[in-house]
Amino acid sequence: MKRLGLLDMLQLAAGFSMAGPMFFLGLSFLQAGEVVGGVGFLALGAFALYFPTYLVNRIGGPRTWIRRRFGRSERDDDPADTEPSSAFDRFRRR
Repeated sequence: MKRLGLLDMLQLAAGFSMAGPMFFLGLSFLQAGEVVGGVGFLALGAFALYFPTYLVNRIGGPRTWIRRRFGRSERDDDPADTEPSSAFDRFRRR
């Protein structure tokens, strides 16, 4: 199993800092008998918990930015030598 790195811990901390108050509001709404508001805040908290991880995975994150920046200078610019980056590119090259 892969150990958590610093970036993973920062993503979790950002998610918990956004989701914690929403979970608290959701539980207090549920205790007060307002089911719709409580479930809504719990769902919003679950979304906020995983949003930073989704965002970093979507845009790539610092490791990917560094690889993109320095990886192109180390290898040749010949497109035949490069690996396709996505499943669609691999399908298109067949």
